[in-house]
Amino acid sequence: MSDDLAGRAKKLREQINDYRYHYHVLDESIMSEAAADSLKHELTQIETQHPELITPDSPTQRVAGEPLPGFKQVSHSNRMLSLNDVFDEEELSAWVTRVKKILSLSSDDSKVSHLDAAQESHEQRTSRIHKYGERVAQADDVAMRQEPAGTAGSAGRQGQAVRDLEYFMDIKMDGLACALIYEDGVYTQAVTRGDGYVGEDVTANVRTIESVPLKLRQNEKLIDFSKGRTEIRGEIVMYKKDFNELNEQRAKKGLPLFANPRNLAAGTIRQLDPKLVAGRPLQFHAYDLLRENASEVPTNEFAYNALRTLGIRANPMAKTTQSVKQIMEFANEWEDKRKNLPFNTDGLVIKINDRQVFLELGVVGKAPRGAVAYKYPAEQATTKLKDIFVSIGRTGAATPVAVLEAVVVAGSTVQMATLHNEDEIKRKGVLIGDTVIIQKAGDVIPEVIGPLPKLRDGSEHEFTMPKECPECGTGLVKSKKDEVVWRCPNINCPSRVSKHIIHFASKGALDIEGMGEKNVQALLDAGLIKDSADIYTIKKDDLLKLDRFAEVSASKLVDAVHDKKRPPLHRFIFALGIRHIGAQTAVDLANHYDSLEKLGMATLEELSGIDGIGEVVAESIVTWFADPLNQKLLNKFNNNGIKPQQTTAAGGALSGQKFAITGSLESMSREEAAERIRTLGGTFQSSVGKDTDYLVVGINVGESKLAKAKTLGTKQISEKELLKALGSR
Repeated sequence: MSDDLAGRAKKLREQINDYRYHYHVLDESIMSEAAADSLKHELTQIETQHPELITPDSPTQRVAGEPLPGFKQVSHSNRMLSLNDVFDEEELSAWVTRVKKILSLSSDDSKVSHLDAAQESHEQRTSRIHKYGERVAQADDVAMRQEPAGTAGSAGRQGQAVRDLEYFMDIKMDGLACALIYEDGVYTQAVTRGDGYVGEDVTANVRTIESVPLKLRQNEKLIDFSKGRTEIRGEIVMYKKDFNELNEQRAKKGLPLFANPRNLAAGTIRQLDPKLVAGRPLQFHAYDLLRENASEVPTNEFAYNALRTLGIRANPMAKTTQSVKQIMEFANEWEDKRKNLPFNTDGLVIKINDRQVFLELGVVGKAPRGAVAYKYPAEQATTKLKDIFVSIGRTGAATPVAVLEAVVVAGSTVQMATLHNEDEIKRKGVLIGDTVIIQKAGDVIPEVIGPLPKLRDGSEHEFTMPKECPECGTGLVKSKKDEVVWRCPNINCPSRVSKHIIHFASKGALDIEGMGEKNVQALLDAGLIKDSADIYTIKKDDLLKLDRFAEVSASKLVDAVHDKKRPPLHRFIFALGIRHIGAQTAVDLANHYDSLEKLGMATLEELSGIDGIGEVVAESIVTWFADPLNQKLLNKFNNNGIKPQQTTAAGGALSGQKFAITGSLESMSREEAAERIRTLGGTFQSSVGKDTDYLVVGINVGESKLAKAKTLGTKQISEKELLKALGSR
């Protein structure tokens, strides 16, 4: 074997590791993936022919080995701690107050300077902490008794006398905590958190993760880190886009879907077959750096900078600050922006930046005094399901609704949640009286995920679907044998009437300002209206007789209604509330039939022949127009002077182009964007499909749409590009 071959192998390893560093740590690519694969192939060939050239840190050694018989237990050199939670500014202020009080009440001789600490051995440091531990605990108790929550002002004055504290903040990752061990800079072991004292040895599995370096990068300023033992702690996560792609693949194969990225990441690492682990896209994000000589890592900020220099990813959004106000600004900023992060998170981790001060504060139970987890409002919670009632929608759908003991979920108080339908209740096994898990995401209606059967006490009982409409007494029916939804067939059902009028005036339909749910109900209760056509007969003097209206509000509502006497045809079709007719289908119908009269005379065969109109939709349209009560409603609209206008430009600038939107737009609402796209002849889609031409990417985007667009090759454009297409500057 020539020295040239050994030198080539060495250079290949360095180049491949450099590529990995730039790609996984700096988020930049210095070469294509194909080029990197070519280098790995060449290195593999050299090492196959000359096994003596293989080194433990070679990129070829990531390959998964044989299935493991099991995981051995490994004790942590330093306990992996949990964190206490805080949920708002008041609790955060109380934590800061308490920390400063403890530091001020601990005697000066119980502390050592940074210079002294640098020369301490581990045993000396442990002994010193033990000696004044009792005093700190006593100070802790005094702090709790003397300082009520939220008294940050006195705490600030007290803390100033001790030292100016600096706080280090990072996004809390929702993954599996793991410790990586490097000896003389080379990866030797990976251990899960376990119970904090003892974890599982998952070295072979973690070796397959590309973002975990098999050898730390050398740097002159951190030359000591290439010697001795270095421990790096962090989270193993699966990115949301990768999780969605895996579930899409499983759905196509008819396989059960994975529950969430965190569980999948944890379950993957605990697989006994490293080959399975290697086949799943896991990532490692570091949050801590430990050395036997603690003074080598003086602050958490230093730790993050050192981690990146050593070739390990640490979150770039992490930062230091000096006040509760600045912590809350950071927390509020990322509460809005966290949807754009590649991984899931439920809050922040806030630590005392100075690691010596952190050490002096000590530990209570399983949690350090010098750090807390700031939690965002939960999107899931548990509560008692007190009762179930049936709500009748505008199309007559009878939806079971859970009545709950009030609970805060995702920042709002929830007292009701949907149960969808009778079959869904049976499938989930929900009983009245159960303790249930509820979920709320963004503006989505809260739903019941399922019960906790082990908490039942025997008082729970089953829900029975009523045979009659609770609003009008009409017998509930199913239009088809295989339909899961019961419906009230009475078109004059009070609940159907009110919800139909609310829909008619809603933003996506005619957009009549001031005609919200409460005003609609007030008008119905007063007998001023009986259906959506009656709103055009409302007079100002009649409104002034109601408690809800004064001179200005009454005038505004009458004017708003009058302004919608010549609505766009497609909006009016959608506003009629015909079952299965969404906003885009209404546009398609308005493009094909340039008047409501022509649509009303369309046959089942004609409608079924329109692109995008299936048999079910066609049947729904024909049935609606054939109903005498609906004909009476249309005549009333006509008599009240309502003349829908054909305004949709079928041959406009965006004709034939289909758009979907993910996230929020800054210049307009999603409804406004959809309307402008349709006005120019384009099609707005609520989801990404094979025929979608463009996905407009706003802020706070949804990962599922991005993942699907990538899979289908859909072109992604910015809001600025959309505005340009719409003719805006």
